Order: sequence, then structure tokens, then C-alpha cells
Amino acid sequence: MTDKKETRTARREQQMKQKKNGKKKNGKKKPLFKKILLIIGILILVMGIGVGSVVGYYIATAPDLDVEKLSDPFSAQVLDMNGDVFAELGDTKRTKIEYNDLPQVLIDAVTATEDARFFEHNGIDFRRLAGAVRGNIVNGFGSEGASTITHQVVEQSFLTPEKKLSLKIQEQWLALKLERKFSKEQILEMYLNKIFYGSGAYGVAKAAEIYFGKTDLHDLTLIEAAILAGLPQRPTAYNPYENPDLTEGRVDTVLKLMVRHGKITQQEADEAREVDITSLLAGKKPSSTPYEAFIQKVEDEVHEKVDGANIYTDGLKIHTTLDPHAQEYVEFLLTDSDDNPISYPDDELQAGMAVLDTKTGEIRAIGGSRNNEGIRGYNYAYNNNGRQAGSTIKPIVAYGPAIENNQWSTYHQINDDKPYPIAGTDKEIRNWNRSYQGWLSMRSALAQSLNVPAVKALEETGFDNAKKFAEGLGIEFANDQITIGDAIGGTQTSVTPLQLAGAFRAFGNEGIYNEPYAVTEVEFPNGQSVDLRPKSEAVMSDYTAYMITDMLKSAVTASNATGRDANIPDLPMAGKTGTTNLEGQSGANNSWFSGYTTNFTISIWTGYNENNKIIENTKVPHALFKHTMTELSKDIDTPDFEMPDSVVEVEVERGTNPPMLPSPLTPSTNIVKELFVKGHEPSKKSEKFDKLDPVSNLSAQYNSDNESINVSWDYSDDLDVSYEVSASVDGGEMKVLSTTEETSLEISDIEADAEYVIQVVVVSNEDSSSRSDPASVKVTIDAEEIPAVESLSASFDEGRGIIDVDWSYDGPPAAFEVDVNGQTQTVNSAGLEISGVQTGSYTITVTPIGTSGSLDGVRGESRSVTQDVNITEEEPEEEPEEEPATEDPEPEEEPEPDPEPDPEPNEEENNNELEGNATDTQEEENTDEN
Repeated sequence: MTDKKETRTARREQQMKQKKNGKKKNGKKKPLFKKILLIIGILILVMGIGVGSVVGYYIATAPDLDVEKLSDPFSAQVLDMNGDVFAELGDTKRTKIEYNDLPQVLIDAVTATEDARFFEHNGIDFRRLAGAVRGNIVNGFGSEGASTITHQVVEQSFLTPEKKLSLKIQEQWLALKLERKFSKEQILEMYLNKIFYGSGAYGVAKAAEIYFGKTDLHDLTLIEAAILAGLPQRPTAYNPYENPDLTEGRVDTVLKLMVRHGKITQQEADEAREVDITSLLAGKKPSSTPYEAFIQKVEDEVHEKVDGANIYTDGLKIHTTLDPHAQEYVEFLLTDSDDNPISYPDDELQAGMAVLDTKTGEIRAIGGSRNNEGIRGYNYAYNNNGRQAGSTIKPIVAYGPAIENNQWSTYHQINDDKPYPIAGTDKEIRNWNRSYQGWLSMRSALAQSLNVPAVKALEETGFDNAKKFAEGLGIEFANDQITIGDAIGGTQTSVTPLQLAGAFRAFGNEGIYNEPYAVTEVEFPNGQSVDLRPKSEAVMSDYTAYMITDMLKSAVTASNATGRDANIPDLPMAGKTGTTNLEGQSGANNSWFSGYTTNFTISIWTGYNENNKIIENTKVPHALFKHTMTELSKDIDTPDFEMPDSVVEVEVERGTNPPMLPSPLTPSTNIVKELFVKGHEPSKKSEKFDKLDPVSNLSAQYNSDNESINVSWDYSDDLDVSYEVSASVDGGEMKVLSTTEETSLEISDIEADAEYVIQVVVVSNEDSSSRSDPASVKVTIDAEEIPAVESLSASFDEGRGIIDVDWSYDGPPAAFEVDVNGQTQTVNSAGLEISGVQTGSYTITVTPIGTSGSLDGVRGESRSVTQDVNITEEEPEEEPEEEPATEDPEPEEEPEPDPEPDPEPNEEENNNELEGNATDTQEEENTDEN
């Protein structure tokens, strides 16, 4: 039994081993590539089913092939805000043609350029489609198209030109349907009647008339047909009236294509190239369409909001928000008219403007570009390819969200201490002026347009909160992402003047936002109408809107505000500047100003078509805003913005952080009024100024003329205070001398040879217990002496017979005792004349004698000078000898007796006369005083 059992067990184990070995052998026999092919096949099947489902869905949701939309167009009437028609679109800009009206040269030019196999395919050119698919895989979806002429008819009639996969699939489907319903000749006829050729011309017949003056298309030459065939790709750029050089390049491409597809010979192409394009033009450049920039916005709104409607074909009556006066003035400011007050740096600087009604968001005017002459072109006011917003974005991304989410006050302190490092990079955000102020209020940071406080506000508020807030105001972030640089408008996120005006308008409208709009209502020929006014929505609290507005007032009025050039005195307005810079370059490549009143909101951009070009004058937007807002505000009432109940205005002691209320002793210069969200205002009082500030610049000087001390000081505060003045002598007790409200005092009855300490204390007139620390100054009064005269000199004037004596004196008031050889005289002058002098030696001594105060009668040291006098005596003249007498002489008379000798000279008469000029000196002094 045991043996059999063991045998069976061994046999089973052997069979199991064989099975395992057999499995391994079978696995090796099945190739791996078959498994891979199987998996790939399954994936292809799944993908095919998925793609088929998606394609099927897109086809099922494609619009119907409405034949009416392929028919002749009807003109549209466009009405302004007053209900007046200002434009009729489509009535005179189309001339319908049939296929038989088309010359072969035009058919060849159009098909060679747009669809070389048009008469061969069934609506889809699969060879061209394959090339486009390859190009889109390599360069990205939408980089290369495969649209046939049939596709273009479908797109213009039933779809939009957006590059979406769904639309492309629907386009293919509808093209196949169109080809089954209509002949090639009919489709080409539709295409050439619908296409836009620039200069306001829709349809090839109207284009031939406008450009070449030809009403019969069979009169077209090869070069003219080539021009018309090339225009639809870029009708504005290739307009021969505007850009003949670009037109020439486009024609060259068309001729090459015609040669390549065998429509003409190389010789015919070369001969056509020799023709001067400008010589072909008929000079029938159409008059400009009134308000073309505004009409572009009207057309886009109707296209977007009214399904299937076409402003140029459907005979619509379109009611708009246009203010003709505002539109005309905006267009005037964007021209180079001699009367234009705006000084543009050059002819190439471009500008875009949008003017809104602050209360409703209605567009009152659009300035699309400079000098567009009413010809359709790039509209810088609202074209999707906007520009970086610069600092105009700060209220939207940084400070608005901070108030909305954190209830910041306009006083909220932000530390502007240094450049802000960008995390994960070696870059930093700096202030535009490279200056940093430390702690400052949000109001001041916004007024000065500082970058560091803005990015710190965004950081503290949070990216998600800021993004939600900004998107509520119509801002779309690049790649749907917000970064720290978005706080200062320095990222790939771009805006248009119309977007920015819509956002700023909400701040002026209590936080209520709706998308800016140009069309209020569209009426159809059958009497039906559609209301296109967008719905309004509260996107922020009324306190946020008002507090941002109040800060933006400071941004145009504060002494250090960046927007002062845009300020309009006596008009309550708010606004913000903005510029952007190219990395590594100085100067701005975009300049903005956005501002508003309770009536109008205006946003302006200036820059160049090439975004890398530097602007010489960044203040053009300021000037455009100022002139436009001034013009629109004439003769109408502009009320100020009304503060809501959710906001309170509170006095705050400047420099406190967190904010504190001022104390009764806080100087007025340290008190500022700021806005707070109600319930978030400060309640504590500051104690910084409980003690009064002491006086400054205390000084005291001794006046020896009247023996007094003149004390003066400064006190910059305008508090109701008095000044207590005390003094001590030689270290004695400090005694109060006087209390005064003046900032100076004269102290009399001064002791000589003493040291005075003078003290001033500020005392509150409202509370005498409120006093400042004393300020003191020391004055030393030395006992004075009468100094000797200096520069004593004497000189003999022989001609006048006098000795002239002079000296100088620098000391207290004194008279001068003059001694001449023992004879004295007192004079008040610094000199005298000695007359009646004789030969001899004269010793002159001068002694000053004090005449005032404690020095009255005090004699100073004497000074002497000696002057020798030598008077030369004249010899007597000789008597003439008597001539001998010719006649008998008369008898001689008896001589008279000699007179008695002269008495001795009188001693007094011989004394010298001292002639001082004290009286003259006194008169001179009196004259000086008078």
C-alpha cells in the first residue's frame, strides 16, 4: 500500500512539473511583437471610437446650412445715445456680381492664391489638409490652415474665425454640405461677394471700383487682379492706398503662385511686376467711416452676443451708447492737428483711449489709434493683444484685495525698507526711484507708486484672494496664474484701456461692475429686438471702492504723487499712473493713466506698435486724460464721491503702528485723517505727547549797550501754550522772571562780572500741570574795561598850518580827553585838528573816558604821539634903489621919531588853538539815527 501510494504521489509531482515546463515552453514560442501589436490595435480602436464620438458630437452641434445667410446683405443703421443715426453700414459698400461677371484672369488669381484645386475637390482639399496637420503637429495647433474657398464661405456665413478644433470640424462638415448643395461657380460667386477688401469695400466689384475705378471686372489687368487676390489675407496692411510697398510684396507672392499653378507664364509675371502700383489707383479712396474705432466695438459685440447676426448684412438697427461729442473730441486729440493741445514726441507714438459712463459702464467714446483717418485698423483701445499695465494695476491686484479681505485702513503701515527678493530667483523688486522710506501708510505708498509696499500687500493678502478680486473686475491673468510680479503689472498679464477703464469704473461706482458695453439693443427687420445690456454685479464692498477712490485722489493731488500732471483743480477726481520697462533698459515702453469722476471714467495707453521701443515722453496719457475729462465735464455738475456708512474717518497720530488716536497734546502736524472700515478703527490714545515738547534753538546774548540779556527760542507747535522764563545768578536759586506767549524776552538789571543760567519751560494754557522739560542756556557777563585808543597818529599840514590828529576806538561808549603840551580838551570824535602851531615839538596824549552804565567816568589807558613842526620864515624883499633926480630935489622932511616897541606877545594869543570836530561828529550821529 505504501509503495503504491508513494508511486502515485511521485507520478502526480512529475505531471505537475511537466505542466509547468510546458507552460514555459509555450510562452517562449509566442512572439512579443504580437502582444505589442495587439495592445496598439486596442488603443487605436479606443482612440478611434473616442475621436469618432467627439467628431460626431461636433458635427451634430454644427449650425444648419441656412441659405438665407448666403443671400445678398442688407445695410444696418447705427444709432448714438440720443437715438440719432450716425452710420449706415453695408448700403453703399457692396456691389453684387454673378459668376459670368468674373474675368478668367481674376478667377485664376484668386484660386491660385487661396485654393489652387478649388474646381477639383469636394469642399476639402485633402492634400492641403495633410500638410496642415503636419504643420500643426510640428508648430502647434492653429499655426497652419487648410481652408479652401468653400471653408471661407462657411466660416464667414455660419461660424467664427476662432482657431478651435470644434469649429474646424464643423467647418469641414458644412463645407461638404455646401458643395453638395451649390455648384463651384455659385460658391466662388458667394466668396467674392462677401470678402472684405479694405478701404470699406465688401465684395470684389466694390473693391475694383474703389481701387481702380473699374465697374466692369472684365477690364481688370493681370496686375490689378493680383492685387485684388492678395488683399483678403490682410486687407488693412496690403491696402495700396496706405501701404503700396507691402502691396507690392504681396502681389509678387500672388504672381509666383499663378506661375506655379500654370495660370500665367513667367514672362507675363515679370511684365506685371514692372507696373507701378500707385499709377493704377483711381484716387477714389472712400471717405472715412465716422467713428470707426467705436463701430469696430459695436460689430464685435453684435457678433458675440447675437447668435448669427452680421452687422453688415442683416439690416439691423443697432442702438449704441456713443456720445458723439466725446467721440469727436477723443479723435481730435489723437490727430496731428495744429489746434491739438497734445504734444506728441513723434509721428509713430500710438495711443488707445476708452471713455465710460462711471455709473453704467456704457462706452461713450473709443480712440482706437492715432491718425487712423476713420480707416479700419488696429484698435489699441480694446484689441485682445493688450499691454502690461504697470502700476495702474496696483489698486486692482494689491491694495483693493487688501482692503476687501483684510479690512486695511488707508493708514495701514507697510515697511518699505529694502528691495523685495523674489523667492527662488536671484532677482528682486525695487522701487522705481530706488529709494526706500521705512514704515509708511498704504495711502502714501499708492500715491508715490512704490513697488515694494505693493508686492508686500499682495503677499499678505494672498494670491487666491487677489486673483478672485481682480478677475471680478475683468482682468484675465496670463496662463490663469497670478505671481508676485502681478502686483506691479510686470508680468505677461496684459490689459487694454477698455478693460482697465471697466475695472477703475467699479471703484467709482460703489463696487458695482459690469463689462463695458457699446450696444444697448439690436432690432431685426422683422421687428424683434434683443437687449444687450450686461448685468451688473457687486464685486467688492462699498468701503473698498470708496477707500481706494480716496487714496487715488491723493495719487493725483499729493505733493509727491506721480499723477499730479493729470490733476484737474476743483474737479473731484481720482486716478493712477503706470509705466513698464524693458529688462536691462532704461526708459518706459508703455505708459498709462486711468482716472475717473462720478460721471466719467477714462483709461489711456501710449506706446509704440513695436513693444520694445522706448517712449520719450511718458506724460502724454496724463495730458490726454486732463484735456478729455475737462472737456466732458464742462457745464455739468460733477458731485464728489459719497462716503458710505461702512467707512469712518478718524484722526490718527502720525507714526503710530498700530494706529492710535492722538492725545490732547499731540501737535497738529502729527495728526492725520485716515479712513477705516467701520468697526476696525483705533480706540487707544497715544501717550507720546503727554509731556509737551521743550523749546528748541534757545539762545541768550548780552547787550552791553543797555546792559541786558536778550533771550529767544523756537517752538514749532501750534498748541495753546505759554513760556515760563527763569534765571539764576552765579549758581544761586532759579527764580521765575516772567511768563510770556512770545518766543523772546529781554532781561534787564544785569549784574556785571556774573554767570547767568536762563531756563525756559513750555506750559499748557489749558492745563498748567502739563509742562515740558526745561531748556536752559548759560551767559557769562565779564566786568568790562575802557580800552585804549588804537592807531593814534598826527601829521602837520604846513599849507593850512595845522596838526591833524586821528585815532580809532573799539569799546564801550566813551569820550576822549586830548592833552597837547599840557593843554587839555574833551571831544567825542575819534580825531581833531590843532591850529595856530609854531615851530617846535608837540606831544599829544589821548585818554578814553567811559560815558555809560557802570563804566561812566572810568578812564582808559592813555596813548601819546609826538609831532615836530618846523615852519620856514620868508626873507623880506629888498627896497628898490632911488633913481638920481633930474630936477632939484625937494627938501627932505624931518624923519619921524621911531614908534615905541611892540609889547611882549600876549601869552594867550600865542597859545595853540585846539579845533575838535565833536559837534560835527554829533551831527553825523544824529543823521545816522534819523
